[in-house]
Formats: sequence, C-alpha cells, structure tokens
Amino acid sequence: MSKIVSRLSSLGIELPDVCPPVANYVSSTRSGNIVQISGQLSTHANGGIKGTVGEDCSLADGIIAARLCAINLIAQFKAAADGDLDRVARVLRLGGYVQAGSEFYDIPTVMNGCSDLIVDVFGEAGKHARSAIGVYRLPFNFAVEVDAVIEIDG
Repeated sequence: MSKIVSRLSSLGIELPDVCPPVANYVSSTRSGNIVQISGQLSTHANGGIKGTVGEDCSLADGIIAARLCAINLIAQFKAAADGDLDRVARVLRLGGYVQAGSEFYDIPTVMNGCSDLIVDVFGEAGKHARSAIGVYRLPFNFAVEVDAVIEIDG
C-alpha cells in the first residue's frame, strides 16, 4: 500500500470518483511537472455543503466544507498522477473561495479545513502557499471551492 493511501486510510478517508467538468474546461492541465487542478466544490455523494457561511452555514460547517474540497482535490491529484498519489512531490498552492455572508470575516479559518487535511495527508510536501477569499456566490450555491497547483514526479 502506498504511503499516501495508508495515510488516507488511517484518517478514515475514502476518495470519491472524480467529478467531470460541468462546463467548457478540463479537470487539470499540466506543463512539465506542474499541474493546475480546477476548483473543487464542497460536494460529496450525499450532496455536500451548500449555502452562505455566516448566514445559512456556521463556521464549523464552512471548515467541514473546505475539508470536503480537500478530499475532492486529492482525488483529482490521484487522477493527474495516473493513480499514484506517491508521485505528488509537492502541493505548491491552494486558492480558496468561501461564499461568505456580508459580516463573515473568518475566511482563513474556513480554509484551514482544507489546508490542515492536505498537510495531514502529504506531510512536509503538503505545506503550501495559499489564498483565502470571500466571495458573493459560488457555483450551484456550494459553500466553498478550492483549486490547487501541485508538482508531480516523473
């Protein structure tokens, strides 16, 4: 069993099938060893977490939503690495977007739900640069969306 799959298993995480793009774009692009992963929403098999953080969703819901984004990103990392998560050499950057209420300012705390899981799974290679941005609306009313840039070996 690979090192990363073992970490996921120890955390009780089973990766979902990757979601196909819903418009005219691709799930990832690659130039050399650098891969840009398209934004992943706070979705899961039972629907996911939708709504505006600070209004319909609590801070705790937002953190869970960002964690769901991390799980969906890792599934996309696996697809981009031809099924071998041990080929992910480094998570370079995460870009996080939180559908935030007008008086909600804990955007970085929400994004920690994603960042913390990425570091838990990938260790030192998971430490990344990051943006955390509050936005008015996200696709399909999901609470959080996160994109990523990674480096893949080989």
